[in-house]
Amino acid sequence: MERYLISFDDGAMTFPEEDLPEVSRDSRAVVAAAKEAGVWIFGAGLESQRASIVDTDGTVAEGPFPETKAVLGGFAIIEVDSGEEALAWAARFAKACRCAQEVRVLLYDPDS
Repeated sequence: MERYLISFDDGAMTFPEEDLPEVSRDSRAVVAAAKEAGVWIFGAGLESQRASIVDTDGTVAEGPFPETKAVLGGFAIIEVDSGEEALAWAARFAKACRCAQEVRVLLYDPDS
């Protein structure tokens, strides 16, 4: 089993405001299905805000830096048998959230 990060960029959910209740319901239904299937680890949406960047010397700066092209808007972490299965779950999230999803393998350390 591998863990996958399914995510979307901040601002990617561009549907009309009046669709929010339906999108919320649909998204929660996919999460419930993932939990029922036993693949759900964790997920959350992220508030739109500038990130605080903590450097290696401990100094704090407001970010993201200008060269950053995308900021994470939300994510789900799932554990499945294959990349194909992760893509299938991402497709369900994309349909529910009405925005494209990025899928990446997590370099999970079970001792962490």
